[in-house]
Order: sequence, then structure tokens, then C-alpha cells
Amino acid sequence: MAKYILTRLLLMIPTLLGVIVLVFVLLRVVPGDVVEMRFASGQNQFVDQKLLASERAKLGLDKPLWQQFVGYLAGLLRLDLGRSMWTGSPITEEIKLRFALSLQLALMATVVATVLAIPLGIVAALRQDTWVDYVVRVFSIAGLAMPSFWLGILLILTLLVVFKWLPPMVYTPLWVNPWQNLAQLIWPAVAVGYRYSAVATRMTRSAMLEVLREDYIRTARAKGLFQKLILSRHALKNALLPVLTVIALEFAFLLGGLVVTEQVFNLNGLGLLFVQAIAHRDYTLTQALVLLVAATFIVVNFFVDLAFAWIDPRIRYR
Repeated sequence: MAKYILTRLLLMIPTLLGVIVLVFVLLRVVPGDVVEMRFASGQNQFVDQKLLASERAKLGLDKPLWQQFVGYLAGLLRLDLGRSMWTGSPITEEIKLRFALSLQLALMATVVATVLAIPLGIVAALRQDTWVDYVVRVFSIAGLAMPSFWLGILLILTLLVVFKWLPPMVYTPLWVNPWQNLAQLIWPAVAVGYRYSAVATRMTRSAMLEVLREDYIRTARAKGLFQKLILSRHALKNALLPVLTVIALEFAFLLGGLVVTEQVFNLNGLGLLFVQAIAHRDYTLTQALVLLVAATFIVVNFFVDLAFAWIDPRIRYR
């Protein structure tokens, strides 16, 4: 097991390096750069080319591509992500302000999705083709059909019209005022978590149905074991393997993929920062955000593989 963990950790290095090279090259292949975007946003339609060249030299964009890449890679080895080309602020500060918000929202949405998905999926599998199963399936299909930002708008309108109360629209960190923080983030977490749970519910149902048809489940029932014991000790652990994969990967996606939902609830998270960095052709900030999301996916996938070995004793890594 220790050898497997070490091997997986070492394999993260070429994966991240491939992401770094690919993003670095693709950003510079796209026409336009941050200097042109900066002057295009002003009143002047005609800008002196010497001024553009001077600004590019300040940002290091006049150097050959390989020198830019070597400098960027050297900064990463020093754990220095550089400065934003658009604002001039350190990238770590730009990301730190929004990472806590996006991480908390992703964790809360994952909790909501897990609490909804696993019990509903199990009940639907145990009551297959009954009215309970049909209700759960309609519930999950509705979650897949409704975008989370649209559900968020409905939640805000319901709170405003029915309860005459509007959630706070100014973000407050959890350590400053926990009540105000939860009063704001619980609603986007419910909106995102509901749609998120729809996929996990269907996966839980299908996995449970497959496991309940296995021979060892029939043997356990023939021995006279209680239904709760069969589910908890034999069926649920094996059925959770694909469900755990879905939940973990969706969690990694939520860190940077909630652009519209963040806009609805006035949340300045990583998703909105991602869009702004790409719109401004901010190479350094975009590279850092892509690297952060890629590293999150890799780390989450690594821990999922380790969880498989803990949940299912049949799995042994060599």
C-alpha cells in the first residue's frame, strides 16, 4: 500500500506538468493579449505601437516563449504564482480572497447532496417499481432538468415574497459572523446541492440494484440475516464505490464551475474570477486558476482511490 501511495504521488508531477505546459501554450496561441485588452477598454481607438511594446516589455511578454515558460516554472518551484497582469496584485492574494468562499460553498453543497442522494437512492432501490421509486426518480430527474442558478432565483423569490426576508448579499467570513455567513451560503448550497444530488441519487439507485442481485446477498438472506445488517455490512459498502467517485469529482468541479450561481447570489468566488481572468487575457492569473482546479481534481481522485481500499476489502493495491 505504501508503494502504491508513493507511486501515485509521483505520477501527479507529470500530470501537473502537462497541464502547465498545455495551458501556457494555449493562452498565448489565442490572438490578443492583456496589453491590447487594457488599451481597448479606454477611449482611444488608436494607440502608439511603441507604447504597446513598452507595456509588453514591463510584463515580460516581449521575451521568447521558452524564456517566459522557464521564468514561470521557476516561480512555481519557489511557490510563487507571480502577479496578476491586469491588476498588478499578487495572485495568491487574489485567489485567497475567493478560495475560502468557493471551498465553503462546495463543501456545503456536497453535504446537502450526500444527505439527499444516499438515503433516497437506497430507498428507491429497495422499493423498486413502487410509488416510492417513482417519486424519487421524478425528484432526481427534476434536479437534472433545473439549472442550479434558476433554482436559486426561485429560492430568493420565495423567501422575499412568502417570508418577506432577503438573504444577505454581502459576503461575511464564517469566522467573523457564523450566523450571517450561513444565512447567505445555505441557499446557494441547497440550490447547487439539489442538482448535484440528482446525479448521485440515480447512481446510488442503480449501484444498489446491481449489488442486491448478487449471489452473496441472496446467501446472506438465506442465512436469515436481518435486512438492516445485509444493507449496512454487505450491500452498501460495495454500492458506494461508484457513488463516491461521482460525489468527489463533482466536488472538485464545484470549486470553479459555479459562475452563474455565484452571480445570482452576489458571491465573488473562483468561478467569477476565472471568467474575469480569461476576459482580460490575464495569463498569469488564468494559469494559476487552472493549475488550482487541476490539482484539486488530482488530489481528490487520489483520496478516492485510497477510500476504495478502505471501503472494499477485496481491493488490494500492489
